[in-house]
Amino acid sequence: MKTNRILKTFLWVSAVFVLAGWARAEQTLTVVSFGGSYARACVEGYHKAFTEETGIRIKLEDYNGGLAQIRAQVDSGAVHWDVVDTESAPLLTGCDEGLFEYVDDLELPPGPDGTPASEDFFDGMLNDCGVGTLIYSTVIAYNPEYIEGEAPTSIRDFFDLEKYPGRRGMFRAPTTNLEFALMGDGVPPDKVFEELSTDEGMARAFRKLDSIKEQVVWWETGAQPPQMLADGEVVMSTAWNGRIFNAQVLEKQPFVIIWDSHIRDTGFMAIVAGAPNLENARKFVAFATSTRAMVGVANRISYAPVRRSGLPLVGKHVEAGVDMQPHMPTYPDNSRNFLWNDVEWWSERQDELTERFNAWLSR
Repeated sequence: MKTNRILKTFLWVSAVFVLAGWARAEQTLTVVSFGGSYARACVEGYHKAFTEETGIRIKLEDYNGGLAQIRAQVDSGAVHWDVVDTESAPLLTGCDEGLFEYVDDLELPPGPDGTPASEDFFDGMLNDCGVGTLIYSTVIAYNPEYIEGEAPTSIRDFFDLEKYPGRRGMFRAPTTNLEFALMGDGVPPDKVFEELSTDEGMARAFRKLDSIKEQVVWWETGAQPPQMLADGEVVMSTAWNGRIFNAQVLEKQPFVIIWDSHIRDTGFMAIVAGAPNLENARKFVAFATSTRAMVGVANRISYAPVRRSGLPLVGKHVEAGVDMQPHMPTYPDNSRNFLWNDVEWWSERQDELTERFNAWLSR
């Protein structure tokens, strides 16, 4: 009898240790991002390294940005996302609404030379609710196979249906489209948001969009513009620069980026309020915003690091061997005429203008 009790105790203790070890090995973290070539660059650039170093397995899901799905989870108290890859305007709005956890106390890794993170990040990259990861841009791209005569070189050409007939691709949202419309109508980048802040300027932007509306194919995911350009469904399209780069370099598409009047924005990592795996999420955000992680992404897709230590370390594409520096939005030759997204301006007007834009679309 005593032997049986000892055996049972041994088996019980063993089972506890096995289960505990299994639980540690099976720790997961749900990370939500924009899919496609960007998501692949993140997986190879730092997701795998994070799992190897921590044992935390990442469950990666795709979304199209914005706050709707996050609001629904937080408001219902049924949060199943942990970390979201988001843009600057939704981050600011979501932070004000309590949709994200505060990360201002997060201990971020220093630069490779020991520079404190607070000094290594560019200005504006450390937010109460998020940490910057990259700089990307919305650009105009075209397929030269469907362009006759002189190649387009400016935002004005995008709106010139007479000189460059054919359909255009545009993001199905007011963001970037209103800015492109005014720049296409001759407004300098540094005056765009000033102009949009007036009733006359807003009307001017919509009039410019009206001039090409019948020729626009609206896209909603980053994978669509390269596909539409390749298929000849459109001759020019707005697009995220990294998606066009991927098509150019890995898929050997002949696409050309028009850097004139591109619109820059910043990607951030944020933690959903009430995240079920909060501590692991904090570990992930710290890892994802290290110089190592940023360079890991930048050497796979053309999104620039937001740490000072990162830019000099960007080298060649890990598969294609292409020098990545000239493909970055921040490269000097690409920086002659561009617009920074005004995060605060959009955070105050996003819902109102989305409603107005959708009403305009339906007319």
